[in-house]
Amino acid sequence: MAALGLKGITKSFGNTAVLSPLDLDIADGEFLTLVGPSGCGKSTLLRIIAGLEPQTAGTVSIGGTPVDHLRPHERKVAMVFQNYALYPHMTVFDNIALPLTMARLSVFERIPLIKWLSPRRRKVMEGITRDVKAVAEQLRIEQYFDRRPAQLSGGQRQRVALGRAMVRHPDVFLMDEPLSNLDAKLRVHMRSELAELHSRLKATMIYVTHDQVEAMTMSDRLAVMDQGRVLQIGTPDEVYSEPATVTVAQFIGSPAINLLKAVVRGDGQIEVGDAIWPLRVSQEAGPVTVGIRPECVRLSARPGDVTLPAAFRRRENLGAESILHFETAVGAVLCKASHGAEHRALAPGHNASLALAPAECHVFDSRGQRIRPSQIQTSSASAALRHPTLVGTTR
Repeated sequence: MAALGLKGITKSFGNTAVLSPLDLDIADGEFLTLVGPSGCGKSTLLRIIAGLEPQTAGTVSIGGTPVDHLRPHERKVAMVFQNYALYPHMTVFDNIALPLTMARLSVFERIPLIKWLSPRRRKVMEGITRDVKAVAEQLRIEQYFDRRPAQLSGGQRQRVALGRAMVRHPDVFLMDEPLSNLDAKLRVHMRSELAELHSRLKATMIYVTHDQVEAMTMSDRLAVMDQGRVLQIGTPDEVYSEPATVTVAQFIGSPAINLLKAVVRGDGQIEVGDAIWPLRVSQEAGPVTVGIRPECVRLSARPGDVTLPAAFRRRENLGAESILHFETAVGAVLCKASHGAEHRALAPGHNASLALAPAECHVFDSRGQRIRPSQIQTSSASAALRHPTLVGTTR
């Protein structure tokens, strides 16, 4: 396996820029996910790494060596496509073995009828068979060797596509939304299998998806992309807990983060609606956005919480928990709550008081950039006492 480096990668189709100058370093053995909305440039970047698409500018390096001049099959990169790209007329065994037969057998040895005249072909095929069986055992698909793709389920086809990639022992695995064609239950199962496979192989993997759940559950790090730019790179916990921009905050997390209109006053305190929250920022006076995750919104206040008057709209029942929809003077608010009598009594139109912890809020400036935690401070006790909706404080 090998590390991968991208330096100054850009891509344009005519006058349309698809990728802005992009730098990215993936460590040896790392599982990195490119995540973002459809059309943001994820798959284009993957094809550039594979050599299937030339970049307009920049350099792709594998193991510290530039590979821009190399053709796809010379880069020691294996790609798993969204539609698996299996040959329908070939058996499972032949599909997996294809990269090895193309690499190890001469053109003469691959010609029907004539191939049997080669004295070395049998020995080469014995080695290919051993390698294919070893990969098939890891993926538990050896019993399907004689079947054709049309006779397999979606999950089985996906394993065959993985096997065809693995059998080459590539330096880098590239996966372009390989689970998007599977049903919800099978996707959950295959996410676990892919994570286990990476753990066993210790392989460098770059995975493309627009599904944030896949990105969060499998990645060592993820890179959030939008409009051809990488907005943030970090571990799933870092990107979720400390989103760099409003766009990242909205894309990562389910349901999406609540965004409330707010204003920074002249003294640096934040005013939400007609209430001054116990937050102070190093920011010029003007509009900002306060973000709060739905799971951080509560129906019962705790000491130090601020409350926000709201009107209940509707409930989404997810089984063990519910998504509650509220309307406030500063925007719509979602609350992710476990089942309990507290919210079962709510009916559409009922008034409620939502509780939020200031420490769990994110603040974004007018350009959508996050104001870092070092720039956010809890106000003094005296300022907190002037807050009309702050609960749990005493003189």
